[in-house]
Amino acid sequence: MDNAKRPSSELTLAGQVTPDHLQPAAQQSFQEGWFKKLRGGFLLVIGYMLSPLCWWNDLFFNLPIAYFFGYICSWLSPDLLLPCSIVGYWLSNIAGILLMQVGAVDVFSKEPAERNWKKELLTGVVSSTAYTLVILALIQFKILDAPVLFPGG
Repeated sequence: MDNAKRPSSELTLAGQVTPDHLQPAAQQSFQEGWFKKLRGGFLLVIGYMLSPLCWWNDLFFNLPIAYFFGYICSWLSPDLLLPCSIVGYWLSNIAGILLMQVGAVDVFSKEPAERNWKKELLTGVVSSTAYTLVILALIQFKILDAPVLFPGG
């Protein structure tokens, strides 16, 4: 019995990996996958809050961001407040859609895949632009009431 070799020692001697060596790699892969899903979930929630898909987000997120952006631009010229606020609103919607796309890919993908950032950015820009144009048309045709930004003007 002393001459009998143990299978694990043969594998180690042959330069192959034993099950003892596989466990840390599997654990690290599990931790990376868990972190990726957690990060993706966080980005998905933040993106949803900024996106046009969330009906109540404008009051708490998008409009304050848009107004702040317009306010910063109004330091250059007071006439830039409203146009830059619209641009800020549009940019916050684009950021929300892009964050949702990145987060959804992290959460729902099984294995890492090549990302097409140009296509994702184009999708975000087109959908946010369409949404913003619809909102502006609804305000222009008096279907939606716009808040009074400049009372008495």
